[in-house]
Amino acid sequence: MKEQLLFIFSILIFFSSYAQEDCYLGIGGKDDVIITEVFELTEEQTENLKNWGAELKFRNEIFELKANNLLKNHAQASPEDLLKMSYNYKALLDSMAANMRLLDKRMLGTFTNKQYNVYIMLCNQLSRSPIYTSRSVNE
Repeated sequence: MKEQLLFIFSILIFFSSYAQEDCYLGIGGKDDVIITEVFELTEEQTENLKNWGAELKFRNEIFELKANNLLKNHAQASPEDLLKMSYNYKALLDSMAANMRLLDKRMLGTFTNKQYNVYIMLCNQLSRSPIYTSRSVNE
């Protein structure tokens, strides 16, 4: 069992090791208070953060269930089946990441230039690729 999980994770690491990772805000995670404080969000932005975090959890819940079932149903699979399963598992993870990116991009679209510049600076410090978006907020 441990060997099979190690095999799966090594394949997933192989897939994700070629590109610089996106710089996610972390909407829907445990850091909403930190996001609010660091970026000095307005009341409207804070409300959006809360609502979009709930939306992200809702969107990704089905993918999480599918991923858990995939792992549970292939516990004793052959290496060929594990390889196929790893592609399916990665597709589910990619869908969840796409949802995170979509909602982060939506949030970033509400940022002022000052807030967005803080975001860019933090991403650069972490050697992450910022998510570029046009911001629709008038300053």
